Amino acid sequence: MNKYLQQYLEYLEEELNYSLKTIENYEIDITFFQQYLEKHHLNYLKLTKNDIRGYLKYLDDLKYKNSSISRRLSSIRSFYSYLVQEGILKENIIKRISNPKKEKKLPNFLNYEEITKLLDVVPLDSALNVRNRLIVELLYDTGMRVSELVAIKLNDIDLANGYIKTLGKGSKERIVYFGEYALDLLNLYLNEYRSVLLHNRTSPYLILNNRGGGITTRSIEKIVDTILKQSAIKNKVTPHVLRHTFATHLLNNGADIKTVQELLGHSSLSTTQIYTHITSDRLKSVYLHTHPRNH
Repeated sequence: MNKYLQQYLEYLEEELNYSLKTIENYEIDITFFQQYLEKHHLNYLKLTKNDIRGYLKYLDDLKYKNSSISRRLSSIRSFYSYLVQEGILKENIIKRISNPKKEKKLPNFLNYEEITKLLDVVPLDSALNVRNRLIVELLYDTGMRVSELVAIKLNDIDLANGYIKTLGKGSKERIVYFGEYALDLLNLYLNEYRSVLLHNRTSPYLILNNRGGGITTRSIEKIVDTILKQSAIKNKVTPHVLRHTFATHLLNNGADIKTVQELLGHSSLSTTQIYTHITSDRLKSVYLHTHPRNH
């Protein structure tokens, strides 16, 4: 370890009061960079932008994720800012180098067979089971967020016209729609089982906990997780995965992206466009498996 790096690490501990774990990460990142420079006979005090770009390409060739490359670059950038601060360098050349773009994580989603399996594993034989199945059905049928589901009140639901008024992010009201499966479950729950959960109490909310009060988002996450384990589906399933599934199935079956944006309550179309990557991958897969010139 050269003396400047040692001084920098002491500065992080004594002046900035960083944790030992954070300091250790800085040391690993900067030491790795200096080893690269030595291997390529580069002076760490006389670097050019091309030298830094060469290092980033080296990390990319090693299959580092963009997020890991960004973290390493940030560590080095911070070290070189310290060298400028101490008068050892006139300029921090790394300030001119941008972090690589973040990878867009494609949302996880279920196929229709998996959705059916998830629903069918819950028998309609008790108040809690009917409620639990309704939770999954509504999340998939409407694409609403779990926070929107727990906030639904009875007077938000229009059974005759098949829609629910919800309050999304930023308290923006929107309409979400449901089909016949959800309608049948809603009628069963409202007419026969919701009163069982109320225990002679009153509540304005649609989805109730087992004591007759409003349910929490955490409770719904646990319910979905329990159903997942019973179904033996391998994919990870959360309430948000059901929202992803809703959007993906609509696009796969011909819905236009602007409509899906409205149904999801996205303020920006770019947020919805991540789902087009999934549908494009599906189209490519179908093409490759069905066109005779690809056999």
